[in-house]
Amino acid sequence: MPVQLLKIIKGQSEPPLPSHLQKEDLKHLQEGIDHTNKYFQGLVILSYPVTTLRDGTDFFKVVLQDMDNSCSRINSVNILIYGKMAEDCAQVVHHGDTFVVAGFKLAKSPTAREDGRHDCHLEVSEEAGSAIYIYSKQRTTDASKAALMSVAPKYVYTPLNHLKDGTVVNLYGIVKFFKPPYISKGTDFCSVVTLVDPSNEKLTCSLFSGNLDSLPKIYKVGDIVRFHRIKIKEYNGQMQGITSGGFASLTFDGTVGAPIVPRTSSKGYSFVHEEHKTVEDLRVWAASNLSISEPAIKLSGVQPMLFFDLTCQLVAKAKVDGSSFLLKVWDGTKCPYPTWKVPVKARDLEGEEVLLRRLRNLTVDILVYDNHVHLATSLKIGSFLRIYSIHTKQASADNDDASHIEFHLHGGTGYGRGIGVLPESNPDVKDLKVFLESVDLSNSQDMESMSSVELDDTFYSDEAFESDLKRYQQLPVTVLTDHLGLNNTELKTILNSTAPQQYRIRAKLGTYKPQKLYQAVKLHCSKCNSLQEVPHEDELALILQGSAIPAPNPELHNTSWYDSAMWITQDQKQRKIAIHFVRHEEILQEPENSLLMMEGGTLKEIWKLTKRFKCVIPVRSTEHGLDLLDISAPFLFQGNKRYYGCKQCSTPKPINSLSSMVAQQQQPSWEPTEIAEVLGIEPLQYVFVMKFTLVDGTGALDAYLLDYENFFKIPASQILTTDFLQQKMQMIMNALCPPGGKLDDFPWLECFIKSYNVRDAMEHQVYYQIFDTTIVEDVIY
Repeated sequence: MPVQLLKIIKGQSEPPLPSHLQKEDLKHLQEGIDHTNKYFQGLVILSYPVTTLRDGTDFFKVVLQDMDNSCSRINSVNILIYGKMAEDCAQVVHHGDTFVVAGFKLAKSPTAREDGRHDCHLEVSEEAGSAIYIYSKQRTTDASKAALMSVAPKYVYTPLNHLKDGTVVNLYGIVKFFKPPYISKGTDFCSVVTLVDPSNEKLTCSLFSGNLDSLPKIYKVGDIVRFHRIKIKEYNGQMQGITSGGFASLTFDGTVGAPIVPRTSSKGYSFVHEEHKTVEDLRVWAASNLSISEPAIKLSGVQPMLFFDLTCQLVAKAKVDGSSFLLKVWDGTKCPYPTWKVPVKARDLEGEEVLLRRLRNLTVDILVYDNHVHLATSLKIGSFLRIYSIHTKQASADNDDASHIEFHLHGGTGYGRGIGVLPESNPDVKDLKVFLESVDLSNSQDMESMSSVELDDTFYSDEAFESDLKRYQQLPVTVLTDHLGLNNTELKTILNSTAPQQYRIRAKLGTYKPQKLYQAVKLHCSKCNSLQEVPHEDELALILQGSAIPAPNPELHNTSWYDSAMWITQDQKQRKIAIHFVRHEEILQEPENSLLMMEGGTLKEIWKLTKRFKCVIPVRSTEHGLDLLDISAPFLFQGNKRYYGCKQCSTPKPINSLSSMVAQQQQPSWEPTEIAEVLGIEPLQYVFVMKFTLVDGTGALDAYLLDYENFFKIPASQILTTDFLQQKMQMIMNALCPPGGKLDDFPWLECFIKSYNVRDAMEHQVYYQIFDTTIVEDVIY
């Protein structure tokens, strides 16, 4: 038999292993060596659930620890078992068993660097002639074997304050924040969950799976989860959890006194009696120590400009366009405001017509965007939903229906936006069903008694649909943040008017510059109003390279307010590098709160320091003391940000000026603006500088955008270092000015612009600048 259970009797295997097999040590397992007559023996320290590969083959993974080399840095190896052996082995193997594998194939392990195990793994299958022998002192008879199979394995759970980088652990936690599952950039579903526990630590987990049902079934903040085999990674000084092979989860209602019923799609899981107490204790702790305020309200309690969660039933749905989808829902209460009806034709609406007419005064239209459309399309009519972070918006003042409100589920997953489908066993669903059944619908007229006007109010005629769709398409994709009393002015009138003046306009974006959006980021001095380019990495590296001359002066080391350390690099140049650690009240601060100064370091070396220390200032030795580098270099590095000063407006002071901040009684916060002021630096700010060609049918003008983060809602200081933000900005510009599109199909922009005069000795020109305008949140969706 390929999988055999053996006994140890008086120190001997019974029955004995085949005589031709010779034991192989972990350190001798290498590719290219014949292991035909070898076997490897280890202790089972981890096993994963059986899964099915794409070709239908069963797969089972076991991790063995080499008992003879348990003190070695690498003392474990992955065993991959395929086919019928996988199922047979999974039924009998337990944690702590002695496991022997023979007839194995050795292959390079793709996960060795991540899991810290042997560089190779062992592949086993019946087709390859492999054999597995399992020793367990507990299995002496068939009866004891059966009893053992019925006993759940004993799991160890790690508190959140004991997590370590690179480990795979089991844990319990209380949901502090979560994002309902959504489709990631690939084909997997993703969910983000932030957990807390009585250790007062938190852990954010990014969970991925190709199967939506295998992700945790979390319905609200305060739920309790149990994660098995979640991998811990350290990132930016914080522990994070990610799914690993064999990840499994259970979810429990976090309400004190609620039934303890696990939510899971797994057919086989263990949940022993002691764990009931774990869940109960976490419920009690959460009730006393966490402020879990849910923004869940009824439709009867909504207000304009509100974000809230809604538990409701789906009555109808319809596709609106390629990026948005309509959900008609109700919760048995009536919205206190007239609500906007999304323009869709009756034939496009999926739902029971009679019920829609009866509930016409109780349903609301929720428009969902972008990544939520895929899930919304798959929802079944009549299902119960919890929709997270719905946004109520007041209708535009340009519409006749100014008092109406709209319901939007914006794209993206910020603030936990998403849609969750609740099972009918959910306590909130049970309560909602009872309430819906009690709602008196007698005031709703039946179909025969409804007038044609009332019918048109419930379902769109073709004329009404085209009219409302046209209005829908006319809504601007920008929001005005001030001066709302100004009336719109045509561009033709503005071009024929004198400057300076302020205007409110409605136009489309014909073209924009620069097309390469990273070129739009500049450095701006608010004092002299000058602009300059952000230095390129290569240029900055050369400046820092020149700072290594002259070499650090040892006489400037170890002063009353900083400690110094110096060493020589091991490369051919043998550079001297000095680091000066600033003290406060004679004590060095924790790295994440500390400021240090560096002499002779390269750009790469400075970046390494910024990952550990809060602030790094590049300096050089002079005859008078430590000074800043050339003003072309950053005066401060903090995280992934570089802070520059204006050459015209700055009057740099010696580094010793920082000692005044150190002398303060309170612990210095090392804010960039405070450091700049002490060092005589006029800081430059990162801004977007772009030229928009605006068109409204009466004319066209070029308006400049000088923006820190208001227009795009993206900080200009982060755009050069964050790929995600660069992609988001490109998506925004593609939405405002679709590549290859026709101007008639472009969205409208409602903007404030101001005109101003620019004169020199030769000519006079009028320029225009956009101000107090921002992109609406769902423009890219």
